[in-house]
Amino acid sequence: MTTFTPSTSAEVLSTIQWAAAEESPLEILGHGSKRGIGRPLQTEHTLDLSKLTGVTLYEPAELVLSAKAGTPLAEIEKLLAENGQQFAFEPMDYGPLLGGEPGRGTIGGVLASNLSGPRRLKAGAARDHILGIAAVSGRGEAFKSGGRVVKNVTGYDLSKLMAGSWGTLAVLTDVTFKVVPAAETEVSLAIRGLLDDAAVAAMALALGSSAEVSSAAHLPERIAARVAAGHLGSDAATLLRVEGFGPSVVYRIEALKQLLAKAGPLQEIAGEASKTIWRDIRDCAPFADSGARPVWRVSMAPSEAHHMVMALRMQAAVDAFYDWQGGLVWLSMREDDPEAELLRGLIRKYGGGHATLVRASAPHCAALPVFEPQPPHLAALSARLKAEFDPKHILNPGRMAQGSGSATLPRSMEGADL
Repeated sequence: MTTFTPSTSAEVLSTIQWAAAEESPLEILGHGSKRGIGRPLQTEHTLDLSKLTGVTLYEPAELVLSAKAGTPLAEIEKLLAENGQQFAFEPMDYGPLLGGEPGRGTIGGVLASNLSGPRRLKAGAARDHILGIAAVSGRGEAFKSGGRVVKNVTGYDLSKLMAGSWGTLAVLTDVTFKVVPAAETEVSLAIRGLLDDAAVAAMALALGSSAEVSSAAHLPERIAARVAAGHLGSDAATLLRVEGFGPSVVYRIEALKQLLAKAGPLQEIAGEASKTIWRDIRDCAPFADSGARPVWRVSMAPSEAHHMVMALRMQAAVDAFYDWQGGLVWLSMREDDPEAELLRGLIRKYGGGHATLVRASAPHCAALPVFEPQPPHLAALSARLKAEFDPKHILNPGRMAQGSGSATLPRSMEGADL
């Protein structure tokens, strides 16, 4: 096996041109923080982008940052924090959940997997903040899309097409994102002791108010003890985050307290304590210490997700918690069986959605559809996209769907998790 470690975009181009000419498949890799997601690859060669690093443009006043695709996300977030800025979409870190170190993800991987976090309700995901890319297709052709300005009307947006494609269409070499000022103040309001159905109702009430809640999550009993080093306690916690200028946050938190006064005992959590809780929710910390047990990431209607979880618990041993007002469900199976058919059948029964097997044993990942199976019309479109961008099937072949030439439509295009 050969590992290519290019340090320039030109070297990436020449490597892919060689692979295309030889019809030799490549595994596309940053630092490997998300390597375990997807079907196992059977490739003789690896294209390692970890040396393709560096912030190439950062204009705080213009809210724009450009970097090479292999640049560590942690390095970029540190730079942004020093300037009082952040990525609004709050990209999660899959490392600890998959048994790796925190802070190993790359900025290219952020777009390739279309990362987001608890602020998804308000800010969207990576695809909603990308301004431009430079990439190399599986044909061995370099191309660019977008630019370094917020307003981009240059036609079909290939930058968004790359979001959620998991390296199956092209290899990113450079990315440009818009950034935003970090919030001056952050306070979370926790309602304690609610069951799942009452929590969903409380979150819907809060999100429908004028309090401008930026994040809403529910940690059932005992799950709450697995965040913030146990400081939250074991009672169920329904969490509402409010961000902004100090006086505004104080006013909006008080409004939420009045609105939810009868929902249950209320607890106010401010500053670093609040940030730690939301970081742990973002990174699925409650399930990061459960070894190799299967973990699912399910996106479906917030009003139906808790019904699906209740039905699933009647037939399988499972732990769960909710983000995005209940629309994102993290599931940890207590047994080794991912129960894929059972889970996906219940998702269809309760209004439909998308389930991704984020963590499982290699045999399960090889045997099961890791990403949500597509209906025929989307599968046909996926095949045409793959044929256009990677006709010789050399980029991460089979990672998203069974078969060496298969790919699934990028999540940004099929409307998943919205």
